[in-house]
Amino acid sequence: MFNRVMIAGVGSGCGKTTVTAALLAALASLGENVIAFKCGPDYIDPMFHRKAAGVQSRNLDAFLMGENGVKYSLAHHAANKKTAVLEGAMGLYDGLGSGEFASSNHVSLLTNTPVILIVNAKGAALSVCALIKGFLEFERNNIRAVILNNVSEAVFPFYRQMIEERLNINVIGFMPPVPQAQIESRHLGLVMADEIADIREKINVLKEYALKCIDIDALLDIAGQAEAFDCALDFLPPTKNDRNFKLYVARDQAFSFWYEDNHDLLIAMGAEIRFFSPIHDRELPDDADGLVLWGGYPELYALELESNRDMKQSLKSRITAGIPVYAEGGGFVYLQQSLTDLRENKYEMLGALPGNVKMTSKLQNFGYYEIQAQRDNLLCRAGGKIGAHFFRYSASEREGDCFLAVKQSGKTLPCIVSAKNIFAGYQHLHFWGNPDFAENFANACVAYKNRRNSN
Repeated sequence: MFNRVMIAGVGSGCGKTTVTAALLAALASLGENVIAFKCGPDYIDPMFHRKAAGVQSRNLDAFLMGENGVKYSLAHHAANKKTAVLEGAMGLYDGLGSGEFASSNHVSLLTNTPVILIVNAKGAALSVCALIKGFLEFERNNIRAVILNNVSEAVFPFYRQMIEERLNINVIGFMPPVPQAQIESRHLGLVMADEIADIREKINVLKEYALKCIDIDALLDIAGQAEAFDCALDFLPPTKNDRNFKLYVARDQAFSFWYEDNHDLLIAMGAEIRFFSPIHDRELPDDADGLVLWGGYPELYALELESNRDMKQSLKSRITAGIPVYAEGGGFVYLQQSLTDLRENKYEMLGALPGNVKMTSKLQNFGYYEIQAQRDNLLCRAGGKIGAHFFRYSASEREGDCFLAVKQSGKTLPCIVSAKNIFAGYQHLHFWGNPDFAENFANACVAYKNRRNSN
């Protein structure tokens, strides 16, 4: 089985993404046949993985995909690769609620993946040992080594000797502060890789530091110690070769948040994925059999979306004519009547749904929920369930009530607007959590195509 290693941290902001991007770029430059993965429901970090190594990056989320989904995805996508590099989420043990289900440690144990712990040592000396000791002993884990972040070359030997003398763990390198490679953040996370004009230069700088400051041979040796894990090879439903339909997916500066596995699953069910831009294109092509509006940053491009009246008219007419529509997050916002930003500027959106959206300064109903259908809809019958993730800084007057979302804490909230041909809300879904949802959407697209061709 392929080699693999997880780059996990002691918490958010410790430098996981920086170190992961640096290592991916370094490994790619050395000719290593590498693939990347991201633990948890993250869209932006995989973009940096792709920029760093020129490879696809997939998500591994035990809540959204299920444990078998995590194992299958890792085994399936890494099958023809020599080394897989997994980036953790938040702190190593942070998972669902106060537990560690769906945490990076959970994924590591499921897949027998060795862990390199990233520790930000800035502002501490001996206390770094206490921190590392706590992670080593807190729960069962696969921690095999440590990389220190924000440590200069001059003081690294001091930290390394101190840690290795006191703890039964190797320190295999460090990353110094690199101001010229710093990546800015905003309300939904890091600025997206494609928005950074000098991203290649930043990645190259990080790569050179990784080659100089991290023991790559030691890291690859740890990755080579990963043991095999059991995986159900028939996890996904069989490919549908007896149908085909054209599925148009919004992709531009405003819409860019999706799980590539969702596209793969829809392709296996007969979809031909084509992309279009609600910002730049003038109309939806005539051969569209289905429409997908993923999440993103419509609030940053509200004026451009408002101004493209031809596209809005085209989309609205096709939706009125019955084309199946799946929308989540930013796509749901775009379907509504208007969007008001934090400065009270109001922008006209598509107007296919009756609600109005306002941006908020705080997260709304954040976290993992299980959603259950309260009535029949485009993707499932009443009672159908799937895991969902909510992460947004906006609220709508009409957030829907087709589903009831239930959090582990017991908190509930109605969600999702459903019409005969529309499934839209703030939910973010990984269809591997319930492939029937994707199957039913594919069936609706084929039925729409057949009706359109018969007229």
